[in-house]
Amino acid sequence: MTMIAEILCTGDEVRSGALVDSNSAHISQKLEEAGLEVTRHTCVGDNLETLEAVMKEIGNRADIAVATGGLGPTTDDLTTEAAAKAAGGLKLILDERALGEIEAFFNGRKRVMTPSNRKQAMLPQGADILYNPVGTAPGFGLKIGKCLFFFLPGVPYEMKKMLSDQVLPRIEKLQGRNRSFCKTRTISTFGLTESGVGETVADLSEKFPGIRLGLRANFPEIQIKLYAAAQDETWLDAQIEKASAWVSEKIGHRVISLEGHPMEAAVGNLLRQRGETLAVAESCTGGLISHWLTNVSGSSDYFLFSAVSYSNESKMKVLGVSQETLEQYGAVHEETAKEMAEGVRRLAGATYGIATSGIAGPTGGTDEKPV
Repeated sequence: MTMIAEILCTGDEVRSGALVDSNSAHISQKLEEAGLEVTRHTCVGDNLETLEAVMKEIGNRADIAVATGGLGPTTDDLTTEAAAKAAGGLKLILDERALGEIEAFFNGRKRVMTPSNRKQAMLPQGADILYNPVGTAPGFGLKIGKCLFFFLPGVPYEMKKMLSDQVLPRIEKLQGRNRSFCKTRTISTFGLTESGVGETVADLSEKFPGIRLGLRANFPEIQIKLYAAAQDETWLDAQIEKASAWVSEKIGHRVISLEGHPMEAAVGNLLRQRGETLAVAESCTGGLISHWLTNVSGSSDYFLFSAVSYSNESKMKVLGVSQETLEQYGAVHEETAKEMAEGVRRLAGATYGIATSGIAGPTGGTDEKPV
């Protein structure tokens, strides 16, 4: 039977939107890959009563919970105290091993440990300490209700290290032979609307029972997500492959990648395979296309040059757009963009030149040339 997991994110900064909760997305992905079914994400602020109540609720529902945040040395770090209360009013005791780890962290960096850091070694009685090799806050495991909680720091780098090294091995040990395997396949497409993609692959679940379908609009692509879980990993891999091939056949040439690669990576792979190169001239997009392309590792193999050319003068002097074209058609026109593309290709000595022109808005548009 698949274990049910929940994720708890704490902290006023995250609750209020001042910080984006990237931790929960990472944890959820890793737990699903480990064969757990993540059913809820909860976010609460730094309030002792609320934290205690939420932990008790999760303790009655889930088998596993991973909580982040609130393990620091300041007065608004309340997670440890709330966990002790939720677990039945446990005492907070000084864990000598945890204190030793904190002291070693400061000594190793030749820094003085402040008295407030001692608070981080006060853990609920009977808690299972989780070593933090990259920060001051130790984590801990604690049973609340029927659920085993793992409490981790909110700092993403620390959380990821501890999740990988300490939490996931413990979960795998708990699963034993009953472990389920979870597989996800992402297929990137371009050229259809989200509803159009959904209609095209609507009967996937009938063709492949046990595989769930998800769609995600990730401009400029529509991603098709295939989710499946089973105890037989070999069978699961085969089913995902069959379903992926079926989707590819249904979507046809609008598939960019069967491995979830974005458009810019797929374009880069094709250019590299063919030994071809690219240069870009941008007016409306302000360097965005060049940014996408160069965000891909190894893009220097094929990306040669970029020009962000907003003024007519730069279009003429740098890219070689003719004055006659600008006077006749204006800066925002296919003919101008065509000459920009030809100019940047010639300037860089690239196989291909790409150019953009337009009116980004919200101002500047006319009836003849709307935003």
